[in-house]
Amino acid sequence: MPIAQAGIFAFGNPSHAYLEFDLLDGRTAADLIAAIRAFDEPWTTGAGVNVVVGLRPELWKQIAPSDTPAGVEGFHRDLVGIEGFTMPAKQHDLVIWLAGGEYDAIFDLTRAAIAALNDVARIADETASWPYRGNHDLTGFIDGTENPQLAEAAEVALVPDGQAGAGGSVLLLQKWPHDAAKWEALPVKKQELVIGRTKADSVELDDKPADAHAAKTDQAVFGKILRRNMPYGNVSDHGTMFVGFSSDQTRLSKMLESMAGLIGGQRDALTYYSRPVSGAYYFVPAIESLRPV
Repeated sequence: MPIAQAGIFAFGNPSHAYLEFDLLDGRTAADLIAAIRAFDEPWTTGAGVNVVVGLRPELWKQIAPSDTPAGVEGFHRDLVGIEGFTMPAKQHDLVIWLAGGEYDAIFDLTRAAIAALNDVARIADETASWPYRGNHDLTGFIDGTENPQLAEAAEVALVPDGQAGAGGSVLLLQKWPHDAAKWEALPVKKQELVIGRTKADSVELDDKPADAHAAKTDQAVFGKILRRNMPYGNVSDHGTMFVGFSSDQTRLSKMLESMAGLIGGQRDALTYYSRPVSGAYYFVPAIESLRPV
């Protein structure tokens, strides 16, 4: 199998940045990939930083049509669920995800990436993230309980050998601000019903409601994904960066439809306390595809 970008599976880094770019007018997919290849960090791990590069699927298809999985597409239309709940489409052309041990290295490499791409793409969104109480999100619950073991993660996240795009992955990136005051006003027992798990040790509730988050995103129903979520923001404006990898885009899109109430007829209870403000799909190619030729 082609070698995947190592940062997809590089757990344990406390400092993160997500950089999304748009092509400048008059620039092409070929210009963008040339600039990425000139910026040598996407296929190496330097300065203690892991770098993951993904492109809008349609753009990657222009660059490498034989290396693009069939049917993968960008997040180009708002996902409108029941009760007017909407997941907005904020698709960009390129994402660079940086993760490392110290934020100064992330900061410097962020500047380097923006400078390297300055002639072909503009920075459209930049978000810094950091861990909260180990593996918790800012609701106070453990995040990623259903993640596969690392030995199984590649099978979940990567396009299988022999298929177009082998060694690559489909990435869903969303920013979910939390209504902290509304959430924290709930007693813990009510919070547990919303999530569908105990808060102290993340044990799934036997009698969880049908609209609990654990029920609406049940990976036994929709298929396994690899979640690399991280908290972001400050005291007055914070939430979760949803970072989901899958070998199959349908697993991700069906989970979103379920959360929005288009499957099952009920919205995910968590969506009354947190709403996405962005949404984009990227294809993260195998490392060989990003190397200079």
